[in-house]
Amino acid sequence: MFLLNTLAKPATEHARANVLGIGVHAIDMEEAVGLIAAAISEGRKGYVCLTGVHGVMEAQGDPEFCGILDRALLVAPDGMPTVWVGRAQGHRQISRVYGPDFMREVCRRSVTSETTHFLYGGNPGVAGKLQSNLEEWFPGIRIVGTHTPPFRALSPAERAEIEGKISRVCPDVVWVGMSTPKQERFMAESIERISCGVMVGVGAAFDIHTGNLKDAPPWMKQSGLQWAHRLWQEPSRLWKRYLVSNPAFLWRIALQLAGLRRYELRRSLG
Repeated sequence: MFLLNTLAKPATEHARANVLGIGVHAIDMEEAVGLIAAAISEGRKGYVCLTGVHGVMEAQGDPEFCGILDRALLVAPDGMPTVWVGRAQGHRQISRVYGPDFMREVCRRSVTSETTHFLYGGNPGVAGKLQSNLEEWFPGIRIVGTHTPPFRALSPAERAEIEGKISRVCPDVVWVGMSTPKQERFMAESIERISCGVMVGVGAAFDIHTGNLKDAPPWMKQSGLQWAHRLWQEPSRLWKRYLVSNPAFLWRIALQLAGLRRYELRRSLG
């Protein structure tokens, strides 16, 4: 279905919350799904970053990663703290765009269209299992390929092979299930070289939708405690992310909201 090869400009018509200098679009799930559908139908290219506290903290002191976020078609609020900051800044319409839920909703709506999907990421066997689950949940969905990359950095030859594999099937959506900032860097580096429509980084969605990780109960998601649920499941991998980055985020955002420290919201680079 994908027709053109023009890189879409970021969603500049939408207001952005300033979260420690990172522009997070003040949108909700319905708007986010609509933006992706519009980009696909118009044959535009771009990548989507679903960003929470971890992504914001990774960007602190990393101009390259900040630029990746600035060039994104969409930077959606994936965590409740980013939503709360947006609302504190007067963006009443902002609400959480949780990666696994966003993926399910886009896939569900795509059944009635000609939208095609490619699954990139996960541990060995995960992408194939995810394909089977999505085809069971949404009969008629068109998944045209999967690929599980190695955990190490890709060699130039491996990158060219993967990009060729994706380009040959020319999907409308490439779902990227890797960790932040690895998935964002991959999307930013590949979007102009791959024949596809939209790339979306959904992090742990692959593992959640295949049962390798348990999703948090709704009350934990709504109260901003989902991090504790993730930490309980993967303490050795995530302890530093949550026990070091979270307090640092709270301190910095308190200073920003109190007006004691300024963070400039950069213009989009798109």
